[in-house]
Amino acid sequence: MSDVNLVEIARRFERKQAQAVVALATESAPLADGWMVFGGVGSYVNKSCGYGYDQEVTGAELDALVDFFSSRGVEPKAELSPFAPVPLLRGLAERGFVLSEFETVLYRPLVAGEDLGRPSRGAPPGLRIERIDPSDDAAVRLFAQVSGSGFVPEGEVQSEMFLELGARGARNPTTDSFVAWLDGVPVGAGGCETSEGLTSLFGTSVLPAYRRKGIQQALISARLARGLERGSDLAAIMSGPGIPTERNAMRLGFLMAYSRAVLVKRGAGLMPSP
Repeated sequence: MSDVNLVEIARRFERKQAQAVVALATESAPLADGWMVFGGVGSYVNKSCGYGYDQEVTGAELDALVDFFSSRGVEPKAELSPFAPVPLLRGLAERGFVLSEFETVLYRPLVAGEDLGRPSRGAPPGLRIERIDPSDDAAVRLFAQVSGSGFVPEGEVQSEMFLELGARGARNPTTDSFVAWLDGVPVGAGGCETSEGLTSLFGTSVLPAYRRKGIQQALISARLARGLERGSDLAAIMSGPGIPTERNAMRLGFLMAYSRAVLVKRGAGLMPSP
């Protein structure tokens, strides 16, 4: 795969990330060739992303970035690929942004007609992966609950804001949402969004008692197949470094594209966003 253009993958994926959070947000504003997004105090959509590729980000725009979030009571956040221009990094550093965490972006080409097959570890007998009807409110609610379960501490109740974001995403016409069923029990879920030839996988969770059984791989395979059906030539997934999502994706042919840097500006009275 020596002809793979990682900069172009980053451009496509980061643009998709920006579009996705704008669709979920209550407020948003353009920032150069990207976006600043706010979904409420404590919302995971509070971020700026998708910029630094086709348009210079000016100092005035960076000041506007700081004000956009600070005026709403949350820490300013910038998510960047390693291809961000050095002047942009310097401008953020001058305004007090510091590194908060890294995220890994993996990619996998999709080839029309390929046989995705079964997950490499196999799936439990009787496992069913079903795509939900986005017009079915009960199915959407179930998907949001199961999909979001892995993103809060075990045993913690998910907030209504968190569940509503999951439901809103599931109703997006370019999104497909899948639930894994085993012996009549919903044991895992995950979604994917497809547009402009790119299928982005997101929101994958498997209930603790059913992990390490190949269920996450089955959910990934189902969404890759859906991406092919929708005509994608590329799939991507974002993961924390070294977690099971990353390992399962690599078992199914994903390769590392790049690490994203999450930068934040701390401030008295400003709430962090997940």
